Amino acid sequence: MLNKLEMIRIFCAAAESSSFKEAAARMGVSPQAVTRAIKELEHSLGELLFHRNTRQIRITEYGEKLLEDSRSIIYNIDEIFKSNDQSLDDDISGIVRITSPVSIGRKFVVPAMARIRAQYPNIRLDLRLSDMITDVVDEKIDVGIRVGLLRDSSFVARATNRVYLHTVATADCIARYGRPKTIADLYDLPTIALLDTSSGRAWPWHFSQGHQFMPRHPVFIVNDSEAELEAAVNGIGYAQIATPFSEEPMRKGQLEQVLEEFAPEPWYLYVYRPQRGPVPNRIRLVFDALVEIFSDETAFSG
Repeated sequence: MLNKLEMIRIFCAAAESSSFKEAAARMGVSPQAVTRAIKELEHSLGELLFHRNTRQIRITEYGEKLLEDSRSIIYNIDEIFKSNDQSLDDDISGIVRITSPVSIGRKFVVPAMARIRAQYPNIRLDLRLSDMITDVVDEKIDVGIRVGLLRDSSFVARATNRVYLHTVATADCIARYGRPKTIADLYDLPTIALLDTSSGRAWPWHFSQGHQFMPRHPVFIVNDSEAELEAAVNGIGYAQIATPFSEEPMRKGQLEQVLEEFAPEPWYLYVYRPQRGPVPNRIRLVFDALVEIFSDETAFSG
């Protein structure tokens, strides 16, 4: 019989993973242990936490609420067991190497690093901005940020906020070219494509039930997310923009969402580190600071 805290930890890992197998790899236990823990927790709570079939798991509405409540509880418990050594500040020195997607790094990571540097003047920060998947071992990365599933389940990863994808255009653009009613309608509309520099092709747009749209003849191609947003705000065409970058122009009325009924399931933003076990104070400090920032829904929404 697992204790209740451990069951909650396993539940959170499962909720933030695509399968019980992936959750097991992250927790360092067997898939059977994850399945058993979820069943025990469901029995204890008297509620179903996941819809399951042979191919995937999908969290229930009750599970979503439990996940939201459990994250803060686990984080607070972890804080209790952190070192209370008052000499910690004196140990914060040396270099921390960080990788982040370009736009997220500019908007969120750089201001966070400025605050850390102001408090810990002996720390050195090396930030690498790239929308490509970084080889953290070759690049000697200490802390990384990634949206979507992590390829390496051996990482120590903390899922923070959800990232939603909005298909958007200006009101004038919609009035001129029409509001799409189906995903296929996008083929007849002017679209903005974000270039994947690693492949030289446009990133696909994602929709519900695993459907994708690949811009065939985009009217504007760009390799920078911020420029993509500016192109959409200036009415060049339709684009798919992720939160937190789409929310502010939508709130201001600069962009309107279309195809809302086909919106995909949100992705998680992860803060991760490759090293398991004890880490230097400087790395733990940066890791915890980024987790706190990206877990704040108000700050992260922009």
